[in-house]
Amino acid sequence: MAGLHHVELWVADLEESRREWGWLLTRLGFEHAASWDDGDSWDLGGAYLTLTTSPNLNSVSHDRRAPGLNHLAFLTDSRAQTDAIVREASARGWTLLYAERYPHAGGPEHYAGWIENSAGFKAEIVGPRAEPGGTPSATT
Repeated sequence: MAGLHHVELWVADLEESRREWGWLLTRLGFEHAASWDDGDSWDLGGAYLTLTTSPNLNSVSHDRRAPGLNHLAFLTDSRAQTDAIVREASARGWTLLYAERYPHAGGPEHYAGWIENSAGFKAEIVGPRAEPGGTPSATT
């Protein structure tokens, strides 16, 4: 079956990325798989995400609105997990985007929070459409 194998993010500040992304990936259930001088790898069931120091640190900083990657979206096990990650994010170097419309900035049927780290990378934390048994969470 075809699927996502890995994503590699080239970063300017590896230590900062390790703190911010490392926290988020751990909260999402990824396991730290490897470290080397210029990077880290995080695994989730075979697909993995790698943070690597960019070989071109003279270029402009990451701009998610420019052509290229806008954001990564991660599915959580529950709306409660989505809420917890979004609630904890600001203490971990992330800023909540569209806070006034959380958790339905993507529309009434979409339960998600968008967060942006200090380098300008955006992640979408997506909760299931409904909780197990079809019951909505207490925050809807």
